[in-house]
Amino acid sequence: MISYKMNAGEELFRLEDTLLVKLPYPCRVLSTSCLNGGYQENLQAVFNHHIPPTKHNPEDFEGGSVEAYLKMVVVAKLGFSTRNVAGLITAARMENAALKTAKFKSLEVTAIATAGIDINGGRAGDPAFYFENNYQWIFVGGTINILLFINGNLLPQTLVQALITATEAKSAALQELMAPSRYSRGIATGSGTDGIVVVSNTNSPNIFTDAGQHSKLGELIGITVKDVVKEALEKETGLNSSRQRNFLTRLERYGVKPDDFWQKVPQEGFNLNQNLDQETYHKHLTFLASEEKLVALATSLLHLLDEYRWGLLPAKTVIITGQKIIRSYLAPTINPEEIQKGKTLEAKDPIKDPISYIINLFIDEVNKLIQAKADN
Repeated sequence: MISYKMNAGEELFRLEDTLLVKLPYPCRVLSTSCLNGGYQENLQAVFNHHIPPTKHNPEDFEGGSVEAYLKMVVVAKLGFSTRNVAGLITAARMENAALKTAKFKSLEVTAIATAGIDINGGRAGDPAFYFENNYQWIFVGGTINILLFINGNLLPQTLVQALITATEAKSAALQELMAPSRYSRGIATGSGTDGIVVVSNTNSPNIFTDAGQHSKLGELIGITVKDVVKEALEKETGLNSSRQRNFLTRLERYGVKPDDFWQKVPQEGFNLNQNLDQETYHKHLTFLASEEKLVALATSLLHLLDEYRWGLLPAKTVIITGQKIIRSYLAPTINPEEIQKGKTLEAKDPIKDPISYIINLFIDEVNKLIQAKADN
């Protein structure tokens, strides 16, 4: 049964654990597929296929390799010749796929995506997760796969440019969600297993030589890919702006956990009575974590720390500015002596780690708010 039909005649089918798109026209395709990947001009269909998250290595797949497994999927399940189909694999479920279309005059761009980065979201340049040796690799359950269809005749070099623009759009979507890398303190730019297929209709009379950001085609690619990735992430794992509006969620990127707040309570001389046992404390912490004022404070501090790590701001500036921001948000609860301590790096006891200092100062002030609520 056809789930969706595009203006140029492409037909989208949902076949249990596979999304298949039949291509009714001669086309140019650029993809990261293990089967007929790279640049192709003879494809009749492209697909995105769900595999169980228990499959980690090539020997786990039927046939002993990803390519052999995909060939079995194409022949046995999809009924195509292995020479004329390219496809992607993912642990994301096909029922959580998203589809977006953008148009301008006769130009139409459609993106279909499945997405999940809660497990293995990463940032370009993060520490590597594995070294490939004789096709041995590790599959992790978290992938952004994109099928991108352009109702226009893109030259081969334009097709490559379209892939670059789509990749930038994917990273922009993650940036706008402040999705964390799971391998560093950075913001994710994708996952280590992302895939993409870009399809150009060579029957179209409209020839495109530019798919970069300055072109209307590049704009449509950016719009569709950003929107489709965001929707797919929300459907698959619940990652959306509401989930990110929580300072505990944001602090995870810097390795801060709820227990880190609790562990600092005894050091501050709190009254650990029946009004502030650990269970009650965590209830207060959970409530405060989504308070917009505190979320704004935490995200402002984290951005300062990001700028410090990227070498854009010196430690001294980050410390002083962080103190002032905290003071402006939490003036009624903050201890002036604590603000003064470490005011400059020339102080008697200079602060050597502005990251730990700012985070701990934030934790201290949140704990004072919790103590005040418990006392009331």
